[in-house]
Amino acid sequence: MSQPHGKHKKNQRHLFGTDGVRGVANQEPMTSEMALKLGRAIAKVLHQSKPSETADRMPPPSFSRKNGEGDKHRYKILIGKDTRLSGYMLETALASGIVSMGADVLLVGPLPTPGVAFMTRSMRADAGVVISASHNPYQDNGIKFFSWDGFKLPDEVEARMEEMIFSGETEESRPTASEIGKAFRISDAVGRYNVFLKNCFPRQLTLEGLKVVVDCGHGAAYKVVPEVLSELGADVLPIGVQPDGENINRRCGALHPETARDVLMHEGADIAISLDGDADRAIFVDDTGEVLDGDQVMAICALDMQEKGTLKGSGLVATVMSNLGLELAMQKAGLKVVRTQVGDRYVVEKMVQGDYNLGGEQSGHILFLDHNTTGDGAITCLQMLALMVEKRKRLSELKSVMTRLPQVLLNVNVKERKEISHMPKVEQKIAEIERALAGRGRVLVRYSGTELLARVMLEGEDEKKIRAMAQAIANDIRAEVGR
Repeated sequence: MSQPHGKHKKNQRHLFGTDGVRGVANQEPMTSEMALKLGRAIAKVLHQSKPSETADRMPPPSFSRKNGEGDKHRYKILIGKDTRLSGYMLETALASGIVSMGADVLLVGPLPTPGVAFMTRSMRADAGVVISASHNPYQDNGIKFFSWDGFKLPDEVEARMEEMIFSGETEESRPTASEIGKAFRISDAVGRYNVFLKNCFPRQLTLEGLKVVVDCGHGAAYKVVPEVLSELGADVLPIGVQPDGENINRRCGALHPETARDVLMHEGADIAISLDGDADRAIFVDDTGEVLDGDQVMAICALDMQEKGTLKGSGLVATVMSNLGLELAMQKAGLKVVRTQVGDRYVVEKMVQGDYNLGGEQSGHILFLDHNTTGDGAITCLQMLALMVEKRKRLSELKSVMTRLPQVLLNVNVKERKEISHMPKVEQKIAEIERALAGRGRVLVRYSGTELLARVMLEGEDEKKIRAMAQAIANDIRAEVGR
């Protein structure tokens, strides 16, 4: 079951990956010059978009709310960022590019990605931009875009922006005099997002009596999430809340839940929550010290929503990386799991198309479309905590609804994303292993959309056996395209 990334893309893109543009800050493509061009491109594509051209596109319902042909609408584009040092550089360049095309900029400063999606909708902006490389180290950065409705831009719009940049179209005509845009700083964005999050929590409940460790990874949520949980009554033990521009995700956050687990075990807390740099994903540690991933969170939430009659589509949407144990748990409850390629944008598209309201990724990126248009680590926290309070159960009890099958994931550094079909030895090895598993496991080989990595994933009943199998595939890939 090899599915190298890129095979299912609607357009061949060079700048945009599965989650915007990403790279090492101050090196191509993450330079001030490229950020300036991207700013011009987003402003120009806004002016050119017509509702009639995009009415049937998913996510809904069109990119631009306005007809940019000859109207007097002054376009507004909102920019948020995480806590990386390079955010200042890219924010300034992006804003410059946008105002140079006659659109205004709303600067909200450090704010979680889902907070930017919310603020884009709340402030009636025409688009939103997030400067973040999510879980990557601080040397990296990225730029991703939201439409006016809070959904990420469709592939077609990103492809059009690339076309504008590489053809030089953004350099052709620029406004002058009073038609140049302005930039405004929005000082209360964190407070607005705080109120939004608390309104997502059941009004009749309180978190009093719960001791919660929250690790913000020195990232974008360092203010808002501890504040929200405290205001809802929890005894909060915050860590990873002292960003210095260089410590984001460093031995903390969603990739290092052991940091929060150590505090939980030492302090006797009820639960620990680890967020990534832009706080769109959350990983949980239960009261026994066991780490739960996104699959387990989706299983718990799906069964609760089914019980309450709020689960749409009789199931949920997950990616090809989700554990087979999730499918088995859902089948037992009479629910289905619809799989997509990796990337939250593809999960959202499938959710909208099939009218599902729950979906997500094993990485902890969970989407509750009844609340927000993108994965929101804070909302995931609040949903799980509310469930614990309502059912009066510990997370260690709730997790019993799903049993994970052993799963091994190996990352191989590669110099190029060569199609698996063009590597006969690798393809043969995968086929041999699939025959050996005889339907009692899965093999998935794909490329990362954000890094030069090949990901080799195996599931099966014997962890030692599947680890050896995964290593055999990884060795063959390394021999072909390793670096």
